[in-house]
Amino acid sequence: MQLKDTYPLYLNNKAAQPNTDLAVTDKFTGELAFRTALATPDIIEQAIAGAARAAPAMAKLASFEKQGVLEHCVSRFRERFDELAYALCVEAGKPIKDAEGEVTRLIDTFKIAAEEATRNYGEVQPLDISARAKGYMGIWKRVPIGPCSFISPFNFPLNLAAHKIAPAIAVGCPFVMKPASMTPLGAIIMGEVLAECDILPEGAFSILPASRDGADLFTTDERLKFLSFTGSPEVGWALKAKAGKKPVVLELGGNAAVVVDKDADLDHALERIIFGAFYQSGQSCIGVQRIIIHEDIYDTFKAMLVEKTRSLVAGDPKDRDTFIGPMISDKEAQRLKGWIDDAVKAGAKLLCGGGLSNGNMLEATLLEGVPHDCDASKEEAFGPLANLSKFTDFYEALDQVNDSRFGLQAGIFTNNFQQVLDAWDILEVGGVVVNDVSSYRVDNMPYGGVKDSGLGREGIRFAMEDMTEIRNLVIRRV
Repeated sequence: MQLKDTYPLYLNNKAAQPNTDLAVTDKFTGELAFRTALATPDIIEQAIAGAARAAPAMAKLASFEKQGVLEHCVSRFRERFDELAYALCVEAGKPIKDAEGEVTRLIDTFKIAAEEATRNYGEVQPLDISARAKGYMGIWKRVPIGPCSFISPFNFPLNLAAHKIAPAIAVGCPFVMKPASMTPLGAIIMGEVLAECDILPEGAFSILPASRDGADLFTTDERLKFLSFTGSPEVGWALKAKAGKKPVVLELGGNAAVVVDKDADLDHALERIIFGAFYQSGQSCIGVQRIIIHEDIYDTFKAMLVEKTRSLVAGDPKDRDTFIGPMISDKEAQRLKGWIDDAVKAGAKLLCGGGLSNGNMLEATLLEGVPHDCDASKEEAFGPLANLSKFTDFYEALDQVNDSRFGLQAGIFTNNFQQVLDAWDILEVGGVVVNDVSSYRVDNMPYGGVKDSGLGREGIRFAMEDMTEIRNLVIRRV
């Protein structure tokens, strides 16, 4: 399959090619893969103005019309499945099987939104709770919040963009989107599909690759009524501080943990933890970074993990046998390699991996006994690294999970139902996954974190609530 040499941006529903200033590389070869247009400040201004003009018409779209747009997207994404997966493989360096998995989730996400587009319910509420309110009743409904601003990351350039775009269409909000400049093509193809929908009013959407400096323009403008950002904590919290009065949803980083208790099915836990730690080279905010193992099974399970990790195939992500592909850039790979080396110098034991080749091909790495003040322990690795530690008491393990500035998701491998319920109560995270890894996500569930992992929740129905406001109607019967 061959990608085109150049791709446009989408301004107010239409393809535009003002320049070809953004160069995107093949993350495995390092060679130029294609160029896209790069949005300048005046283009971003036109897009925001267009979204503001489109807001009344978008709000008037009938439920079946919004559903029709989303169903069209589902159909076209299925038709373009191989193209979308290949584009991910090239621009993100994502192994082809992982890329196909993300396209499947893209389709799922739009399917869920198509179903939810007709379920934007309100409520009839009795108000006669005291004598002064006799004869009064209330009715409330949800109305679109208005033009939305979306900033999406490089690691899931299709599905994390979809989790912003699909609910916006479902509720009738126009939007401007800034995809990650390292991986803009998935969002551009989504714009191409949306441009086929004549029912969307002009200005309903703009897909604008832009420089990082451009993020301010997607944040501060008062015509934008809502901001959804997925990316690093440092950038996310800074944008929130600049966002003014608009509501903000932040899906930020993590250094997720899994707890493996002594009654766990170790063969099952092994397969899931290896996947959770190393799929798409660990570049997931809910990827398994900390593996906390009961002391009774620690040595056995450590040996299993090391053997399995050493067997993972690294190489060209276009090869279907590849499990470990490149990291997104040489800079990121070198950063994490430095963290690994620093941890070893501080007393951690390197169990396997740690090697760096070809600039951004970092081996799947397991460390043991990483000091807590090391970056490899306390910060988000966002690469193929996992740390092993042991525990004696289950509740001690929960304390280890909570000993982090992050709190996105956690995994618990146990068959003790009381411990499951206690973990659900005690863990300071947005989600607890039982007998699976922290990196498990279904696209209709509420998803997000606490502490430095973010603010608010994604998942179609929950995002739709964030993109709407409650409007009340009070009626006095006379």
